[in-house]
Amino acid sequence: MFVFGLGYSASVLAARLRALGWEVAGTGRAGIPFDDEARVRAAVGRADAVLSSAPPGDEGDPVLARYGRVLDEAGAAWIGYLSSTGVYGDAGGAWVDEDAPLALGAGRRSARAAADIQWRERFAGRARVFRLPGIYGPGRSAVERVREGRAHRIDLPEQVFSRVHVEDIAGAVLASLDGPSGAFNVADDEPCSQNAVVEEACRLLRVAPPPLVGLDEAGLSPMARGFYAENRRVANGRAKRALGWRLRFPTYREGLRRLVE
Repeated sequence: MFVFGLGYSASVLAARLRALGWEVAGTGRAGIPFDDEARVRAAVGRADAVLSSAPPGDEGDPVLARYGRVLDEAGAAWIGYLSSTGVYGDAGGAWVDEDAPLALGAGRRSARAAADIQWRERFAGRARVFRLPGIYGPGRSAVERVREGRAHRIDLPEQVFSRVHVEDIAGAVLASLDGPSGAFNVADDEPCSQNAVVEEACRLLRVAPPPLVGLDEAGLSPMARGFYAENRRVANGRAKRALGWRLRFPTYREGLRRLVE
């Protein structure tokens, strides 16, 4: 497998693949520089599978812009793209599945939705698009935020999010290697408020939860505030049915417990 963007999620997948005997190469971190076209072209040409975890920028999807034709001509029968459930926009707390309309408005969400569509349409029959909610795992969870005094409880009683453990993202990609093409929501079984996750982390660590504050009092970054501007529950049934995907961490409770242990 060749991976465009060996970041947090893709690195966990790469470790699982190597344990199964796969050779994994990619760009980012200690991999091939993205701009080294000769080496990238050669590696993609040898690959049985290609995955992109690179998000779109202001000028669109960087992988498609630079290497789209290379992928058109590549022999890889499996092409994957790590998208986002942000493509659905705000659903007012309602459930969304893969047939829900995408939010083709303006800004970063629109760029994500456009890239999601481009990967599916350009590589129809080969593309597996994984729509990911909030990602947590070792080093990136409410456990670390509570320990470091960075956790917040925001007074938004109707706010609901979905999330997924990074190991379950890897599990979904692995399950799809012998599965059909298409778009798949990769989320756990229990959407809930961010406050519930923070409170569970505090319970496991045996500390008092942080005070409940208003959104303006929390001092959040613009990106973090944007996280609270949307409200939806993400349905994961298609990935389970079509791919045979099974969650190691069905809810945040199992995931946080493992992280604390």
